[in-house]
Amino acid sequence: MEYIKDKPQKTKKDFSPKDAVFVFTSFTFICVATIFVLIVNDVFTIQNFLSFNQPFRLVMSVVLASFSLLLFGVILTLFIPSKYIDETNNSYQDYSVLGIVAFMFIGALFEEILFRGIIQNLLLVFIESQWTAIIITTLLFLGIHTQYFKKPIMLINITVPSLIFGWIYFETNNILVPFLVHFLLNLGMTLLFKYNVISIKK
Repeated sequence: MEYIKDKPQKTKKDFSPKDAVFVFTSFTFICVATIFVLIVNDVFTIQNFLSFNQPFRLVMSVVLASFSLLLFGVILTLFIPSKYIDETNNSYQDYSVLGIVAFMFIGALFEEILFRGIIQNLLLVFIESQWTAIIITTLLFLGIHTQYFKKPIMLINITVPSLIFGWIYFETNNILVPFLVHFLLNLGMTLLFKYNVISIKK
């Protein structure tokens, strides 16, 4: 009888950053291959992805957007009670710094290449309206975060950053900009929690 009671606990698999990194890396390679095919077939140009025409603007976009979104995240954390926070957001900080960096890096890279690099660019080809493409991409971005649907206030936490990612990508034509902002935002918030610089409101 004791074995039967313990069985459900053993069948539950914990989140593993290593497994997540492997999965995200695999999907990232697929996305990069897709972009290569689209460039070869003249759907996109390399300038859509890696324009370095205004290096100072690129750097300032990363710095200002990262700082602003980190501040936004901190403010939300201070005002949103813990019961409205998704549980997965409380677990990342328990892992090693190296594991956190690797997971945040490849996760942000995959999401930006897929959503801004492929989806947002393809929408612009057919719609020819930047903000319409950004908004639709953001809605799709929200759609993959199904864990937040049970706690809808968490959707604010990804809606605003997603809109910013889309906007700065169109402004810079460099996928590295939204990727770095996305990575620095996720990493910064996680480390702030990990080292108790901020904590979730009770």
